[in-house]
Amino acid sequence: MDGDWFATGDIATIDEQGFCKIVDRLKDMIIVSGFNVFPNEIEDICAMHPGVLEVAAIGVPHDVSGEIVKIFVVKKDDALQASELKAHCRESLTAYKVPKLIEFRNELPKTNVGKILRRSLREEEIAKLG
Repeated sequence: MDGDWFATGDIATIDEQGFCKIVDRLKDMIIVSGFNVFPNEIEDICAMHPGVLEVAAIGVPHDVSGEIVKIFVVKKDDALQASELKAHCRESLTAYKVPKLIEFRNELPKTNVGKILRRSLREEEIAKLG
């Protein structure tokens, strides 16, 4: 607790009418060349593609930009290609938010209630880097 604020780790916006909207979690934020990238924004755009069943976005360490965006995708349409999904993202996202890496999977790790575990995906990526 900090004064009138309770620190939850959530990132929110407040509109002109005073309504709050939770945007993402601070610990999930991706920082690409100093710019804040919210995984939910990327996931929402990717999920709009008809060939995508599920998607999760994480930041992967990168020597030049600090982190780059990687998405993990479960296909709804087996014909979906990474290049097609990147083109779809370029239509709605700024260049630094477009996923640089795309990995297709049969399933994504989830909690008991079905929430995708970005943390598990991030830990896998860090382990690969050694």
